[in-house]
Amino acid sequence: MSDSDIVLYGVLDGIADITLNRPHALNAWTPDLGKRYFDCLEEAERDPTVRAIVVTGAGRGFCAGADLDYLRDVYEGRTTSGHDPRPQSLPRTLRKPVIAAINGACAGLGLIMALMCDIRFAAAGAKLTTAFARRGLIAEYGLAWILPRLAGPSRALDLLLSGRTFLAEEAERIGVVDQLSEPGKVLDDARDYAAELIRYSSPAAMATIKRQVYDDLDQRLAEAEAAAKRYMDQSLRGHDFREGVESFLERRAPRFQPLSTDSEEVA
Repeated sequence: MSDSDIVLYGVLDGIADITLNRPHALNAWTPDLGKRYFDCLEEAERDPTVRAIVVTGAGRGFCAGADLDYLRDVYEGRTTSGHDPRPQSLPRTLRKPVIAAINGACAGLGLIMALMCDIRFAAAGAKLTTAFARRGLIAEYGLAWILPRLAGPSRALDLLLSGRTFLAEEAERIGVVDQLSEPGKVLDDARDYAAELIRYSSPAAMATIKRQVYDDLDQRLAEAEAAAKRYMDQSLRGHDFREGVESFLERRAPRFQPLSTDSEEVA
């Protein structure tokens, strides 16, 4: 399998579809898959025709964690960690919304990949697990940072310490995923959501809102309010604000400008 086949990439109607494509191994992570995944994310970020990104897995799983053959090589000293220097949090740094469509098994590093997306859809009955403690490992790649922010500290500790398997229904109840889908419909639901963002939401406004949300996680309220005022002053002078008001008054879909490669978000 070539590097381009290990993660599939395509763009249709403003949505970049990124599909982890090792279905025979439940899309288990390898260094080559990780590198190709990050390359696809960055390609979608650069493409002005892309306004939203959907990530899913081929076959029955999303990503079952690190590939067992790769882990065996690490354990026996035949390879180093082999991880791409780009962080697992890369989706959070993109200006465009990244939506995970969790179609099945989602474990370990695969769970981290899903949690680092902005929004998560999951198929009812999909199995998730942190798994690390049961392999003698710690909470890797920012999992101990993101999981408590989604589920709260005690629930995060339960999932991390026990390494137990939990279903998408529990994940939705505790805030780890945002929406449940019927089995076989999760990708369609995620793409429908992405299409609605594309149709009605300003790309520049979405980029700024995403930046605000993640920046404000580590700021005091006064700092967040001051930043919001600066962004608001910019947006009130921008094209998208005028277009948003005019389209509402004229009862039509807005025609917002795409993000440019050097965009400063607020338009």
